[in-house]
Amino acid sequence: MMNVNADIYDKTNGKKHSKKRIMKGMLLVFAAFVVVLFVIAGIYVSDYSRADEAAVEEAVGSTATVITAYDDALLFDPGNTETLLIFYPGGKVEYTAYEPLMIKLSEQGIACLLLKMPFNLAVFDINAADNYQDVIDRFRNVYIGGHSLGGSMAAVYADSHREALDGLVLLASYSTSDLSLSGLKVISIYGSNDGVLNRESYAENTGNLPAGYKEIVLSGGNHAGFGCYGEQKGDKEAEITQEDQQEQTAAQISSFMLEK
Repeated sequence: MMNVNADIYDKTNGKKHSKKRIMKGMLLVFAAFVVVLFVIAGIYVSDYSRADEAAVEEAVGSTATVITAYDDALLFDPGNTETLLIFYPGGKVEYTAYEPLMIKLSEQGIACLLLKMPFNLAVFDINAADNYQDVIDRFRNVYIGGHSLGGSMAAVYADSHREALDGLVLLASYSTSDLSLSGLKVISIYGSNDGVLNRESYAENTGNLPAGYKEIVLSGGNHAGFGCYGEQKGDKEAEITQEDQQEQTAAQISSFMLEK
């Protein structure tokens, strides 16, 4: 005679074990997916453009600018200036690659606060400037800017700090935030040989800038020429040296920021 209760128990118990196996399998697949994701992320953030040490050492050795190191920032102060530029580095570029440009700007009479970003990506700390309010408060005229992705994130910061800033400096970059009625002064500079800047996105977002913003196209300049970190994938060959591009950039920015 069939034991109906035992048969039902075996089937129920079997289903429970089957569900447990499925759940366990799903958890293992999910865990493996997370591990792979972390490995890919680790590879991505560790693959970044390093600063050209020789170029940086040469620039630092040829200036009387006082350079003060903070936890995650460098202040380039020429002394006797009321004007500060907070600078966000380009995406996946070591922040020290912009030291030569910051020095050239300081020699033009502009103090520069160069910020280091988590994983070399400003998107991970858009409000990084807030960590240096005591430094910023020492200056009467404060601008924020950046290169490429750094410039776009600086624009986001500017949008939420309009009252505290005088203007925005964009290098091979554009603003996705609507600053058209912000009252901020804006200068946009890029090289004619830039092969990285998305020209369509750049054009589409010009309406986000205040009327009368200043645009400068550096003849022969490219995307990587604003910093000292070597060639950048997808970029076009420059027809001017990095030093020349940075000299022109510093001259244009200082004229814009210091004009009465």
